Amino acid sequence: MAEHAQPGEASRLIVELRRIRATMLPEVGGKAANLGELIWAGLPVPPGFCLTTEAYQRALQPDGSSRSAFPDILRGLEAVEPGDLEGLASLAARARKAVLDAGIPADVEDAVRSAYSALGSEVAVAGRSSATAEDLPFASFAGQQDTYLNVVGADAVLQAVRKCWASLWTDRAASYRASNGIDHATVTLAVVVQRMVEAEAAGVLFTANPVTGRRREAVIDANPGLGEAVVSGAVNPDHFVVDSLTGRITERRIGDRKLVIRSIPGGGTERLGPAAQAEDGTAGDACLADSQVRALAVLGQRVEEHYGAPQDTEWAIDGEGKLWLTQARPITTLYPQMTRQPAVPGPHAYLCFSLAQGLTRPLTPMGLAGIRLMGSSVADAAGFRVPEPRDGPSPYYEAGQRIYFDLTSVFRSEAGRAIVPRIFDVMEARSAAIVRGLFEDPRFAVTSKTPFKLLRHVGPIVLRFRLPEILLRALFRPDVALDKVEQLGGKLKAIHEVPADVAPREKLDNAERILREGLFPILPNILPPVALGFAMIGVVRKILGEQASWGELQTIIRGLPNNVTTEMDLALWRLSASIRHDPASAEAFTDGDPAALAERYRGGGLPVVAQAGLASFLRDYGHRAIAEIDLGMPRWSDDPTHIIGVLVNYLRLDDPRLAPDKQFEKAAHDAEEQVAVLVARARSKGPLHARIVKMALERTRMFAGLRELPKYHLVRGFAAVRAQLSEVGEALADAGVIDDAGDVFFLDFNDAHRGLDGKHFHDLVAQRREAYELELKRRHVPRVLLSDGTEPEALPGFLSGGTGAPASDGMLLGTPASAGAVTAVARVIMDPVGAHLEPGEILVAPSTDPGWTPLFLTAGGLVMEMGGPNSHGAVVAREYGIPAVVGVPDATSRISSGDTITVDGAAGTVAI
Repeated sequence: MAEHAQPGEASRLIVELRRIRATMLPEVGGKAANLGELIWAGLPVPPGFCLTTEAYQRALQPDGSSRSAFPDILRGLEAVEPGDLEGLASLAARARKAVLDAGIPADVEDAVRSAYSALGSEVAVAGRSSATAEDLPFASFAGQQDTYLNVVGADAVLQAVRKCWASLWTDRAASYRASNGIDHATVTLAVVVQRMVEAEAAGVLFTANPVTGRRREAVIDANPGLGEAVVSGAVNPDHFVVDSLTGRITERRIGDRKLVIRSIPGGGTERLGPAAQAEDGTAGDACLADSQVRALAVLGQRVEEHYGAPQDTEWAIDGEGKLWLTQARPITTLYPQMTRQPAVPGPHAYLCFSLAQGLTRPLTPMGLAGIRLMGSSVADAAGFRVPEPRDGPSPYYEAGQRIYFDLTSVFRSEAGRAIVPRIFDVMEARSAAIVRGLFEDPRFAVTSKTPFKLLRHVGPIVLRFRLPEILLRALFRPDVALDKVEQLGGKLKAIHEVPADVAPREKLDNAERILREGLFPILPNILPPVALGFAMIGVVRKILGEQASWGELQTIIRGLPNNVTTEMDLALWRLSASIRHDPASAEAFTDGDPAALAERYRGGGLPVVAQAGLASFLRDYGHRAIAEIDLGMPRWSDDPTHIIGVLVNYLRLDDPRLAPDKQFEKAAHDAEEQVAVLVARARSKGPLHARIVKMALERTRMFAGLRELPKYHLVRGFAAVRAQLSEVGEALADAGVIDDAGDVFFLDFNDAHRGLDGKHFHDLVAQRREAYELELKRRHVPRVLLSDGTEPEALPGFLSGGTGAPASDGMLLGTPASAGAVTAVARVIMDPVGAHLEPGEILVAPSTDPGWTPLFLTAGGLVMEMGGPNSHGAVVAREYGIPAVVGVPDATSRISSGDTITVDGAAGTVAI
């Protein structure tokens, strides 16, 4: 037992709440730090003290008792996988026992008794856990540790302290830390001891709507008695929504009053059911008067203004009607707002371009900088004024390190309303439905009824790139048009090349030049023939009517030639076949570790067939990557681990009938046969109709596959830019401006130029890397956001019955993408790098880009949360004849790996 505390030592163990500031989090934990901040801001908080983390650490110092086992328990927790709930629970139970067995050192006991006595004789208090990993901006840890209410007497307080310490190791707390990547060994616990509020009513208050994201809208849940009934979710509370700007109560709903928790004289609490409440007089109308609801909303705004961000607070109202705050923490689930304000005031609507590109993850700072430059290039070509290209065009915005575009002017234009939703019908159908839903919002009423504005900006592009000539060439001289497209690749490659001996600043300037001048021309040179190819399907449908069903027309666009993504995937499949047939390569790759094989490849140590074949593949496709529009993402040539992992998966497919090259050949054969059938049907209408249908379908087959080519060339340009920036990063690292060459991707172009002038960026890079890592954990990204933070898709009834709405408890609805039906085991994959997909399993993913498509070759079906019938994933799924449904909201959370599901790609349904 330790010696009794001296006065100086006691001051390290006990701190009054009113003396605590946010900077003291390591000593007092998140809850106490926030309570101290609230008191410092002049907000009403019950008085009390905090037993610091030093007390917890002293209690667990090894002394030959059960505490000596604690380091072994921590090592076990660090080794266990986050998904191993049983293993985590077993280790957490051992940790709790070790804490309880440790007891309370004498000096800590003396300090607690003295501080409690100072609050008053036998005063009722709450003992509340305050962990150092708690109430943080990225993880609230709400409810993960324990609280003990109406504790009376010093002995009871000490018992509550021991229980609070042990609650750091509840199963739920250990699992939460593991899933958020927080080191168990770094987390300690303080205990807040705070005077109890004899609450007439209590509950929680969010200063922004946590469901819809709307800022300046307070949401209050309340119940008679102590707030534990609300916080624990034991009741359906009284529910109020308040417009914080006007004080108007916009929603009021009375709860079920199944439970009221009240303090008992002498300590402890009692739980009153409906019958006891009736005797007690608790049952009845709302537990808050309108004036109290508004007062709470005002108090919440004071809290938010102090912290500068929306807050989740707990509150209580005592018998005299006084409001008290008992907790405040950030609302960690809100999606961030735009990084800048629009120049024109008023409501604005932003659509997520990242999701339209099949990208759910955040972009690195340099990746965003590259997109801003490209966006400026497009805007400049369309005749828009772009004052500073590095800032992006005026409609460009960022939120949550993802790309958004302001579509407000589109919504207010009749021409925009007619065109944009139809584009998203085929790219991202759910977004199209949301956009159309917002057309009903009077805040976005039409103000422009003529197409002149649109023509003024489209016209310069049409004239500069001679789009009518390109379309006519594709229609009447398709072979020449195809040759022109193929020649473009060689021209672009020459533009991207830079002499190796130029200075870093010239390389940086060249990287910017490629983004500002060298990439946008790809789109107007390739997209017109693609658009013509798909438009020809409409011509055939017009001529044949019901004689050409959508299913038959979908067959036409399977097994397409000139599809660079299909060619890439089949090249990878052929490489796997060559490895399979070479004994040395097959032995190395069969169940081999992809990371170890990648290391052998980089050292030239793979068997000859595998080494040469992989090198050849990477020469042609090594510029591609996962999330490849982000300059900060390593290319496959930088790190081939993912591709090697895919090859290992391919070697598991041993049924020759399922070989992807055979499937593709069959799809192409079926398409040609379908062309012949449709031409024969048209012949019954006359020879001219037959010639038109034949010509139309030939152009569809020739040009529709080019849909993947613009992105292929864009990404090749990005790879060239990345290579230049990597060399700039090496120069900056050599100069000590950044720690590692890869840190250059956590700068932007302005930073990189200043870095070449000698400015150091170590701290900035560290901050940006931390913010990026946090955003990587975000599971939900809004398709559309309004300027007040509202996510329209989350509004009740906004898309009731619309695309992707759940048809029933066992059925999900999305957009049909590739016909066919399959019943198989689902595999939910959030990141394809290192993913394991058994042949025939149904791939369930948030979205896909070309970096995912090698997985398609052995998948039995595809379900995506994002996308439309002509999105990237849908196109490639059709190529391989994989049944696919896209635009299925929350598919990755509603479906679990191992579930047997049925995907009907024609009906757009997923049965679970």
